[in-house]
Amino acid sequence: MDEETVERVRAAVRAIPPGETSSYGEIADRTGLRSPRLVGRILAEDGHDLPWHRVLRADGSCAPHIAAEQSARLRAEGVLLVDGRLPKQLRRESGSA
Repeated sequence: MDEETVERVRAAVRAIPPGETSSYGEIADRTGLRSPRLVGRILAEDGHDLPWHRVLRADGSCAPHIAAEQSARLRAEGVLLVDGRLPKQLRRESGSA
């Protein structure tokens, strides 16, 4: 993955305001990536200093391996998950989310 792509993803994640969320698919759409999985890969490899916790799966859930920390960080920002998911009415629609 080229550095320009990584920086576009990092900028898109950095732009998510506190108390709001986005999905991997929305970030992929915004940055011209072909797959939401690439967003996840970039965040896993180079996202430790970003608000990675604001990026959820298309169904509004957290990634299983980080769910406890992610939901705690979101709760601290006022984002409450219901049964482990962001309520559907609070999710944005995306073409590839």
